Amino acid sequence: MRTRFISTTSNFFFALAIVLSFSAPVLVNAKPHGVDDLDCDISPATLLALQQAAVTELSTLSDNLGCVQKDAIGYPVNQDTNLEGFYRWYIESGMYRYALNNVGNPLKPAPFALNTLTQEKQVVAYFSKLYGFDPDSSFGFVTSGGTDGNLHGVYYGLKYLQSLDPKEKPIVYVSDEAHYSVKKLADVTGSELRLIKSLPNGQMDLEDFKQQLSSTNPALIVSAIGTTFKGAIDDQEKIHEIVEAAKVPGAYYHLDAALFGGFLPFLKDEKARTIVDHSKMKFDSISVSGHKFFGLDEPAGLFVTTSEVMNHLNPESIPYLNGAVPTISCSRNGLTALKLWWKIKTTPKVAFQKQAEEIVANAKYLQGELQKMGIKSWMNPQSNTVFFERPASSIMKNYNLAADESNLYGPLAHIVVMQHVTRPVLDNFLARLATTITSSKK
Repeated sequence: MRTRFISTTSNFFFALAIVLSFSAPVLVNAKPHGVDDLDCDISPATLLALQQAAVTELSTLSDNLGCVQKDAIGYPVNQDTNLEGFYRWYIESGMYRYALNNVGNPLKPAPFALNTLTQEKQVVAYFSKLYGFDPDSSFGFVTSGGTDGNLHGVYYGLKYLQSLDPKEKPIVYVSDEAHYSVKKLADVTGSELRLIKSLPNGQMDLEDFKQQLSSTNPALIVSAIGTTFKGAIDDQEKIHEIVEAAKVPGAYYHLDAALFGGFLPFLKDEKARTIVDHSKMKFDSISVSGHKFFGLDEPAGLFVTTSEVMNHLNPESIPYLNGAVPTISCSRNGLTALKLWWKIKTTPKVAFQKQAEEIVANAKYLQGELQKMGIKSWMNPQSNTVFFERPASSIMKNYNLAADESNLYGPLAHIVVMQHVTRPVLDNFLARLATTITSSKK
């Protein structure tokens, strides 16, 4: 499998170089104005030599990455990208010649014609329905990743709450084990941040939330649907109850579901699906990553909210972009939207369901095997993340494991079971882990 990955990737770069050697423009006698002594003649042979040198270097990079890909099990990135068909079409169709840009409002005709907004709208419609939004009264777009989605969640939430009560400044609430981006985003937006303590399993401590919740200021609550290290899910229903009981003058609920938002809606467990269902949980916006469960080969994501929230933005009108632009970013990657469109168009729902069930089942298998070995380990409900007492440094390095410190549990590591983390991969890890334990006892 690894050999095939290396060979396929190297061949792809070689084929790309050949295509480019025939299609790249050759500058002949194109001297810049006022620079008569500059030799700008570039022959096709020179261009080909440069491209071949670049391919050689990139092939070495590809070989090195191929050696570590299968055993990279400590971070939430799905290495089963399965984009061969997309890239084959990308080269054969000549699509690589176009500089794409989905600038402007995704729901309006774009003044810049080289875009993939038609496909992006289909992507948004697919995910709006998946997360329980009404496609006819929702708004969304493809983002550059989970942090970009959280940025828009915080920004949209602040603007929405300020439109309801311009006198009182909203306060941002998030747990101390949620993704660090939210803390930075509160700082960037000049918002007051109240960091809520977490329970030992990583979930937001609701008693501390109740104590810190202001009854005089609007509340912008960011719930972690899968905390970064322990994979804990904040209790949305109880958070809503606490906010309502405090009679807070306005609340906005954003879900950071970067990883878990990928697989939860495809699980058989109805309770798991409900967690990311807007129609039942009444959250206002959600951010999900595209490079985690959905397997894009670059950081990407999706942000979805309601039309009502979007309509409270009152963004400045930009005439040359056909009106108001509701996104913070101006230029947006049209190719990323196309890749995500390819994923949902070429992957049947039943395939996503199978993948979701398998990663959770494999995570349970891993925890069970660790416990059999006498290694303390933990796993939250509806999670694909297993955290455990930190192993030897050689294991940490070989398997690209992330580390954390806990006052209660001590030094920790975790494994995020993605689609490429199969039973054979886990068995290999467990066997090497057992070897290090045996060696340490001698």
